[in-house]
Amino acid sequence: MAEITPREWTFDEAIQQVGFGRFQRKLMIICGVGWAADAMEVLLISFALPAVISEWGLNKGQAGFIGTAIFLGMLVGAWFWGTISDYIGRKTGFQATVLIDSVFGFLSALSPSYLWLALLRGITGFGVGGTLPVDYSIFAEYLPTEKRGRYLVYLESFWALGTIAAAGLAWLVVPRFGWRVLLAISALPGLIVYFIRRYVPESPRYLLVDGREAEALAVLRQVAAENGVEFSVERLRVEERKRKVTISALLAPRFARTTVMFWITWFCISLGYYGVFTWLPSIFVGRGFTFLKTYQNVFLMALAQLPGYFSAAYLVERVGRKATLGVYLILSGLFTYLFAVTGELSLIVASAVLMSFFCLGAWGVVYAYTPESYPTEIRSTGMGWASGMTRIAGAIAPTLGACLLSVSLVAALNLYAVAFVVGGLAVLALGTETRGKPLLDTV
Repeated sequence: MAEITPREWTFDEAIQQVGFGRFQRKLMIICGVGWAADAMEVLLISFALPAVISEWGLNKGQAGFIGTAIFLGMLVGAWFWGTISDYIGRKTGFQATVLIDSVFGFLSALSPSYLWLALLRGITGFGVGGTLPVDYSIFAEYLPTEKRGRYLVYLESFWALGTIAAAGLAWLVVPRFGWRVLLAISALPGLIVYFIRRYVPESPRYLLVDGREAEALAVLRQVAAENGVEFSVERLRVEERKRKVTISALLAPRFARTTVMFWITWFCISLGYYGVFTWLPSIFVGRGFTFLKTYQNVFLMALAQLPGYFSAAYLVERVGRKATLGVYLILSGLFTYLFAVTGELSLIVASAVLMSFFCLGAWGVVYAYTPESYPTEIRSTGMGWASGMTRIAGAIAPTLGACLLSVSLVAALNLYAVAFVVGGLAVLALGTETRGKPLLDTV
């Protein structure tokens, strides 16, 4: 009697059988705590800058250079870790990036001069920049189609938790203990997460594309067991990997429009976000708020980010990624403009809170939308190079803000408002909807 060959399952069919359960929730928390730690590392320098300026007598250009340094490191980290993770897998970068940003984030608290602080923040950024493409790729590749958009936005919401923690710590720590203690404390969560990440298995989707079917099946069985479901898949369909396909594929005819759209969008949202938030404490002080009231206002803005994320998580599965992202970016621009031109203190706070709501909701969508738009072979590369645009904008924003704010607050904020609107229009004009579509594996 002829032996019956087990049928080949696609990866999407296999991940649907594994389902969504305890493993994915645990992975979201592991990725999310690391993401919150990254937010603290990136944003705490804006809270520390007034004290740093006072201690070393820095001018705005020197202070802006400290803010720029972490983004230069993030640019290199995003491109390096994003590309290398499509060659060697997700797990190495998944562990190494969070260790780098925590260790050098702690060392920056010991800086003897502003140049040392800038250098150490730059190396910290090298780790932070790599976290983005690696974390989102590995998490997306473990998610069933119907859960993917919502839970990728939920993962991004951990950035808001890091922002809230940063604002709260700055409020409590800086006036009493100084900026060095603030930077040292911010490094601790990442160090803890590093040891936990060692137990997360390699992405089975990456293993399959790399031709390692047996290892992919073993990981899927492990996930199914943790989720408490029966896993009956014996064979997976393996598509031939095009090993030299990475960066060049992003601009091939099939993906060129998508890549251009994401590069514009990531650049614009980053220019607007970091342009405003890097100088936010200084902006509030310049508009008549005390330092204590400034930290309270920034804390309120951070709290507003959470409903912004949750509303976006709801809408991406109801109206789609493209419309939600485009509209949220345009509304971010509108409320940034109102924040610039209004003179009433209550309206300043209200417009700032709404700007924060829509801007961070937009961030949540773009983080979900981008990895869905590229196949497994170049997913991490696509995320890395798109996020690299944010690092270029983030590197420009603090120094540009220093120059513009010395001339006109309204001019600076209006530039950032325009950036948000341009990003939203690029999405609406060039974007392709991915809601409900399975992830691609090969180019």
